[in-house]
Amino acid sequence: MNKYVNFSLLCLVIFCLTSASSDFLTEQKKYERVRTALKDKDETVKKNLEKNDLTSNLLNILITVYKDEQKLNIYAKKKDDAAYKKIITYDVCAQSGQLGPKRKQGDYQVPEGFYYIDRYNPVSNFYLSLGINYPNEADRKKSTASKLGGDIFIHGHCVTIGCLPMTNEIIKEIYLYAVYARNNGQMKIPVYIFPFEMTDSNMEIYRNKYKNNQELLSFWTNLKIGFDQFEKDKKALKISVDGNGDYRFGN
Repeated sequence: MNKYVNFSLLCLVIFCLTSASSDFLTEQKKYERVRTALKDKDETVKKNLEKNDLTSNLLNILITVYKDEQKLNIYAKKKDDAAYKKIITYDVCAQSGQLGPKRKQGDYQVPEGFYYIDRYNPVSNFYLSLGINYPNEADRKKSTASKLGGDIFIHGHCVTIGCLPMTNEIIKEIYLYAVYARNNGQMKIPVYIFPFEMTDSNMEIYRNKYKNNQELLSFWTNLKIGFDQFEKDKKALKISVDGNGDYRFGN
């Protein structure tokens, strides 16, 4: 009898876990802006996925951002695959702050480092928004400020004081990609924010430009290790943070 009870409990747990994931899209559809995004952009999103041999029901995504170039790239894969491929690039439509990491509240800086999407806001003051988990462990260890700030989003309305703003038409697409990935069980969509596209040639240019700021160059050298590894493998990075707040990258 216990064998059948245990089996039933196992089935119930699996059902609940599956339902919690697959019901995310249903929950999001309760919101008018998500329904509008689906009406306006679902065909565009799914055509792009089809062009890349992908489907919305098996989708995982990864986002990279180049601040100076004002570019946001979406990489995608089937959820059981290892490597991603770039499927689209969007323009970030406004900037605030300057190059370099965010270290305190109110500095208007866009963070730099390795993050993930940790919340979805379908009723945002900025149309639709995707929250980024700033400050992360590295930010907390690197900062000496009493308040580091927070509420960093990829969002609409094309205005910013430290976020990554998009036009409303573009955020509809990005939001749908993220919702589909979350609906497939991707709980933490990686978001890698770089100061610029960190190729060897670009690094040389920026080293010369910022040669009097060795602390910043050291930070960027650390980010470049992750940049190079992702560019080589196109796989989500295995990241840890050491006692100094520097990123460490596993294989």
